[in-house]
Amino acid sequence: MPSEQAGDAGAAGAAGPIRSEPGSLLEHVPVAVFGMDGDGRIRFWGPGAQGLFGHEAADVLSRPAAALFPEPPAGTPGSAARLTERARTLGYWRVRLPALHRDGSVFDCGFRVFPVAGSADDPVIMGLASRGDELDRVKTNLAFLDALFETCPIGLVMLDQDLRYVHLNQALADMDGLPVTAHLGRATDEIMLTSDDGEFQRMLRAVADEGRSLVGVLVGMRTPGRPDRDQVRSVSLFPLSRAGETRPGVGGLLVDVTDRERALLEATAARRRLALLDRAAARVGTSLDVDTTARELVEVAVPDFCDGCVVELVEWMNPAEAFDPRLPLFTRRIASGTVLPPPAPELVAGLERVAYPAGSGIHRMFAAGRPLCVRVDEEFAAGATDRPGRARLLLESGLDRIVIAPLIARGTVQGIAMFGRSSARPDFTEQDLSLAGELASRAALCLDNARLYSRVQDIALTLQRALLPSALAPSEHVAIAHRYLPGSRATEVGGDWYDVIDLPGDRVALVVGDVMGHGVPAAASMGRLRITAKALARHGPEPERLLGELDACARESGIELATCVYVEYDPHTGRARIANAGHPPPLLRRPDGTVETLGGGLGVPLGVGGVPFRTAGAHLPDGAVLALYTDGLVEARGQDIEAGLDALRERLAAVEGPLEEEVDRVLSALLPDAATDDTVLLLARIRHAV
Repeated sequence: MPSEQAGDAGAAGAAGPIRSEPGSLLEHVPVAVFGMDGDGRIRFWGPGAQGLFGHEAADVLSRPAAALFPEPPAGTPGSAARLTERARTLGYWRVRLPALHRDGSVFDCGFRVFPVAGSADDPVIMGLASRGDELDRVKTNLAFLDALFETCPIGLVMLDQDLRYVHLNQALADMDGLPVTAHLGRATDEIMLTSDDGEFQRMLRAVADEGRSLVGVLVGMRTPGRPDRDQVRSVSLFPLSRAGETRPGVGGLLVDVTDRERALLEATAARRRLALLDRAAARVGTSLDVDTTARELVEVAVPDFCDGCVVELVEWMNPAEAFDPRLPLFTRRIASGTVLPPPAPELVAGLERVAYPAGSGIHRMFAAGRPLCVRVDEEFAAGATDRPGRARLLLESGLDRIVIAPLIARGTVQGIAMFGRSSARPDFTEQDLSLAGELASRAALCLDNARLYSRVQDIALTLQRALLPSALAPSEHVAIAHRYLPGSRATEVGGDWYDVIDLPGDRVALVVGDVMGHGVPAAASMGRLRITAKALARHGPEPERLLGELDACARESGIELATCVYVEYDPHTGRARIANAGHPPPLLRRPDGTVETLGGGLGVPLGVGGVPFRTAGAHLPDGAVLALYTDGLVEARGQDIEAGLDALRERLAAVEGPLEEEVDRVLSALLPDAATDDTVLLLARIRHAV
């Protein structure tokens, strides 16, 4: 007695082309398509039907479909009639029936029938048929695969040609610590995180592209679902043949052998620590700025080494004083970062000045002189701060353990670095404490370099400003506006200088110079030249003789290179005498708005020697504006100096208002936000004597 099974009546309305399901299993199961009318006659005969039943289309079309089945027992309806009747009444029917081949052989056949066209009284019944043994084979294979993916304790995975997850079993999802759905469509390098410089990805790509299989390869990795756990997996990979013309993919079997391969795991962890130290060496200390260096340490440590990090500088009353564990300790927090959710960000960034009461973990760390690991509990939180609210915030932050490391360089304690982990990550090991000490030591040296550099910068800038005139000599014939702007904190103080000197007979001398070099030596050399120039000018030598004396002074003082421009103006004649020692030339804005260059040739710089200087003359009209400046105003990296001079001329042509306002407008238009060199600009409005 053939078995029969009713299907979902809702499928009766399905329309469109009939396709078999793709896949390497189903593509080997022929599907016959045929159609019958309400009288059980064959109305459609597809090529698959001819292959399954052996009849040519011309032999069966319009003939009764009963020819496709053995004679039924006496008194029972034929199989064709049953198919037609069930399709009409149920809308969809699935059944296994004996079928008759043209050669007379009888074979088991699976049928699916449903109405697709015609009226309710005379529908067209569409039939799909396949050999029963082929269907059984496919069902068995699919059942085996389903059972394998559901129950196999080994991780199984199917990847497409782009190495993205197509299918995986629960065992692999559990290994990764992520749901199956979180894998699908994602690339393998998003889930299987290795530290092998891409070697595992190259193996996967070779399997996909070249069809090479791999068996039992050991791979160390982490996953986003288990970021705190290093795993070692034995991985076997093989190419997959896909249906039709679609590209092949990769199949894989993965076994967690972490416990067995502990040595490889430890080597992987060691490589991670070395990689972190390499990144710290490359990224910490890129500038001589204390705050930037501290931020770089935080960025290196979070999240690769810890979940949260802060860097603090100790506020010693006297840097040479000995640490006293009986006294509170005050620090200034200069960098912080965390990947933990609130309230952790408020904990690490909520304070700038921190007070640690005597007996705190910070005190114990300083007493030990090495990194200290502490567990965050009620006792530690109570001793870490004198503010109850901060203690509660620490306990609720999610941090479970903290490593406190001293920042010590050249025998001086700079501050502290703290690295915190949540309970989701493993405990700090002795190797981790050593790594924290290495990170702190590198950062401390960079911080000390930045601190020393800042101190030298401050000394040089203080000296520079002390040696520059605090107030220029007033003159009724020359209105003066002047500015000195040091370079940014990323550059050293230079040797720019200027002065305005009263001379006998109402004459006025204006001088601007620049000592090549930076820092304290340049500032000291600048002061020597300025004082010498002022003393010489009051003795009234010709401008070229004054520069000659400055040149001799420079060579005697070991000043290798300096520039200077000297302008002597007589308001009774309106004449100016100009001498130049390799300095950018003065510019004169005439009352009609035209701008011209004064002084002829530049001459050689001071300190070169052996070349005489020359004096050039010029008439300065009443109301004209004379501009003297240093090269920091017109020179910029990647820009020709002529372009800078043209820009200065354009700005000077627009100078008409009060000089104090105009000098600021010129500087703001020509200087970038972070100037790389010192700059002097001196504007002088000329007035003739009546």
